[in-house]
Amino acid sequence: MREKRHTAPRPVTAGLDASVPGPNMAAVGHPLTVADVLALPVLSAGQPQVVTGVDRLDRPVRWVHMTELTDPASFLKGGELVLTTGMPLPDEPAGVRRYVNELADIGAAALVIELVRRYHRPPEALVHACETRGLPLVTLAKDVNFLEVTQVVHALILGNQAEEMRRTQRIHEAFTALTLRGAEPEEVVGAAAEMSGHTVVLENLVHQALICAPSAGTVEVALSDWERRSRATPPVGHTSVSGPGGWLVTSVEYQRERWGRVVMLPAPPGQTTTPSTFGPTAVTVLERAAMALTIARVIHPVPWERTAHRNLLRDLVGQRHHSPADAAARVAALGLPTKDCSFMAVLADFPQETDATKSEALLCEELRKQGTQALVGVLGPTRLGILLPLRPGQPCRPVVEHLSCTVLELAPGATVSAGSEATDLFGVARSFREATRVAEATEPGQQLPPGRSYHEPSDIGLRRLLFALQEDTRIQDFTERRLGRLLDHDARHGTDLLTTLRHYLDAAGNKTLAARSGGLSRETVYQRLRSIERILDCDLESGEHRTELHVALTALDVLRAK
Repeated sequence: MREKRHTAPRPVTAGLDASVPGPNMAAVGHPLTVADVLALPVLSAGQPQVVTGVDRLDRPVRWVHMTELTDPASFLKGGELVLTTGMPLPDEPAGVRRYVNELADIGAAALVIELVRRYHRPPEALVHACETRGLPLVTLAKDVNFLEVTQVVHALILGNQAEEMRRTQRIHEAFTALTLRGAEPEEVVGAAAEMSGHTVVLENLVHQALICAPSAGTVEVALSDWERRSRATPPVGHTSVSGPGGWLVTSVEYQRERWGRVVMLPAPPGQTTTPSTFGPTAVTVLERAAMALTIARVIHPVPWERTAHRNLLRDLVGQRHHSPADAAARVAALGLPTKDCSFMAVLADFPQETDATKSEALLCEELRKQGTQALVGVLGPTRLGILLPLRPGQPCRPVVEHLSCTVLELAPGATVSAGSEATDLFGVARSFREATRVAEATEPGQQLPPGRSYHEPSDIGLRRLLFALQEDTRIQDFTERRLGRLLDHDARHGTDLLTTLRHYLDAAGNKTLAARSGGLSRETVYQRLRSIERILDCDLESGEHRTELHVALTALDVLRAK
């Protein structure tokens, strides 16, 4: 074939159809497309016009092939952009159809014909045949150096392939490093989202979203109505795009046992910083993420659901979510109710010798058998946190009592504490703070009202409050400043004025009752009270002084009971 004369490249201006997108070669991990090639100066100088297949210009171009043969398909392997002057096209329509059918059957990316020598407009038979087979047909109004087009495009393809190989190597190294250091599933999914620029979600076999790493979006948008959207995305045997949402999915499995799948979501509508389609890099990232998750599951066979519940619970307690809507989306994606629900925070504290992780597994299994929906997670070495969703109008006390009895059956030495009811997820952190204060204020062996096996905020009186604050040096300092001199006096002189003060305060200032409680005469009580006033420099007839001394005595009892 003769070499065509050189035509100086000119900028892409008139002639390029307005629907042809600009170059997308900078998109990470995306191959060169027909649209990219048409936008190159070396080809746009020929004023390309897209005649058919304008909606298929995103086809990847694997190679460029110049031909003047009547049967070019015999030299193609698929994915080629075919360049021709039109000289070899048959005259009869049947021959033109055969020519186009062979190109379409082999999977040619597009046919580019120059309208300079043989034709000045594309033959109707050619247009009709390309339309029928969905083959993009592009015409060039001006002479173009095909050899230069081939050189430029091939250089770009080879450069992209080399860069893709380097990028793939970096991906493999990154996930290998995560695997070797025993990274948690959250780290693996987060790395996949960061490398791909897409939101990545790990779900289990019942379509519950266990981990979501959003990219350039929110958890609420990513997980909204998750189960329905996921069920509409059928499983695939290999990594591929599936479902009406155009998700890129791959299975997480080991020896043909499926554990779940990893999903990569396309860019949300209007998002331009991330490509909406998935290139080779995205596929590599998702497959390596699935492999890393599989290895992690084999080495550390902790159910993902338990880890997901634990992490979500900790984020709710610490208010580590972007917004209440994001929190609600995460809770709903795990299969728990959120709409028209209130919530109750419960803490289960176990003896020091008890492993909270084992108790977590036992409790989750028991609640599952009972059909009780709850969020359960370890919050400390001997502490479990439980979040109970409550239906509208459902009284909280019977639900918490049932949960408490379940906990105590599994671990008889446990202590169960509850916060107050939260009307929405935003109030869950407050409910857990209240439950924590109740737990801290609970003394060993604390008696509970009949019919209740758990502690609640209403149980906290003065003594329990001081018990919770006993490590605070301000309480210790207050107690010493109010009673220290009296305690020193009793120690030095062998007296027991502190007991007389206790009887007097317990009798609410009634000296007769105080004398009777201490087995003393009234005159002796009067004398001792005067001594107490002198030693403590106080007025026992003052309600404020008596209150301060009563608090100090209660604090002293708590401190001595440590």
